[in-house]
Amino acid sequence: MSVTFITGTDTDVGKTLTTAALAVALSATGASVAVYKPTQTGVPAGGHGDVDEVARLSGILAVHEGIRLDDPMAPRAAAGRANRELPLLAHHVARIADLAASHDRVLVEGAGGVLVELDADGHTLADLAAASSGVGATSFVVVCRSGLGTLNHTALTLEALHRRGFAAPAVVIGSWPVAPSDIELGNRESLQQTPGTQFIGCLPAGASLLGTRAFRDLAPGWLQLPPG
Repeated sequence: MSVTFITGTDTDVGKTLTTAALAVALSATGASVAVYKPTQTGVPAGGHGDVDEVARLSGILAVHEGIRLDDPMAPRAAAGRANRELPLLAHHVARIADLAASHDRVLVEGAGGVLVELDADGHTLADLAAASSGVGATSFVVVCRSGLGTLNHTALTLEALHRRGFAAPAVVIGSWPVAPSDIELGNRESLQQTPGTQFIGCLPAGASLLGTRAFRDLAPGWLQLPPG
């Protein structure tokens, strides 16, 4: 059993698309895959959330949420506006353990960046990954942008993970344009050469517009699966 945590250098960088692509690529190897989103914000009850999009694109049906909040804000702020309590870290660990007991791979998609607080005690996705280490092998995939500024944002995220003891996180560019600029080409080359990590691919811009069949056919070719 292994658990992979998908985080981003910022919000709206392609975490959900990457989660769906990883789910497809892993299931293509014969692995059973489950997806868990501890905290979903910015989507009302009955709306189309990230796990719903993962299910639509990948065809994976084992998708689950910890809590869903209406306001498009950080989880603690969104929960405060809704007068709701966020689930405790232990609740998320237990959910992940339950999924890991019945699936080969569990993908956990964070909210925003790796240090966004997920509960009232200030625990982050990095804390959740550390607390889940007893469930199985844990790893991180960092999703970044292609354009100007991404090298600094990616380095900050990687440093935060390295300082917390997470070795060799994988890196994905969440949206790669059809006609990349010189800056984007240079950024990709730099990310490919970043020590202490593994660059595993770029997802094409517009991939989220694909239907399930096309996405499942194409996604395994976009990523080199990280070890674990």
